[in-house]
Amino acid sequence: MLQEKRDTSTAQLLAPPKTRVAVRLLALLLLAGALLGLPQQARAEPITIVALGDSLTAGFGLAPGEGFPARLEDELLAKGYDVRVLDAGVSGDTTSGGLARLEWSLDPATDAVIVELGGNDALRGISPDVSEQSLDGILATLEERNLPTLLAGMLAPPNMGADYGEAFNGIYPRLAERYDVVYYPFFLDGVAAEPSLNLPDGIHPTAEGIDLIVSRILPYVEDLISRVPADG
Repeated sequence: MLQEKRDTSTAQLLAPPKTRVAVRLLALLLLAGALLGLPQQARAEPITIVALGDSLTAGFGLAPGEGFPARLEDELLAKGYDVRVLDAGVSGDTTSGGLARLEWSLDPATDAVIVELGGNDALRGISPDVSEQSLDGILATLEERNLPTLLAGMLAPPNMGADYGEAFNGIYPRLAERYDVVYYPFFLDGVAAEPSLNLPDGIHPTAEGIDLIVSRILPYVEDLISRVPADG
């Protein structure tokens, strides 16, 4: 056996340079393959996403399991993500209300947050400055807690006038850039003003409307998940 090892070593030394390079390259490839075959460290717990919002998050007028958090969780699980999406939506809530209840809305195991607030501010004509201050407070708190965040934008209804709309609509992209969060420009994209996708009130999505929202925001939520530390 010893003689065989010596013969092999001698053969490698006497081999042409190109052959020695090929042998080394093969060894490196085999080592890389072995490392890739090692089991990867997995999170002990599922990723917990808290959806902080108003009636659009809470699923106003919908049956259990048809609201945004539940349907988003379903789609993420179907794509292989180990997640849970918690419903922290309160019907009628404003950005100020969201800020006031932020701390107790966050589950201790929270890994990431989706912020969907502002629709009621616009409907009530609340000053855009007030709305921006409240959203700024929410995002600042989440940044301090190192929680990856997705900010879902909202647009003011046209009947509020051009000046109000310009002031309100500019809040979301400005804050998204300031805090470097994942930014989805309009939560109701594809659903707003579509009668077949809204309840008779013309404001709240049907189950089909929620499914469309989920399908459109899903890539942004995947981006959000990618920002969650692998070690929890």
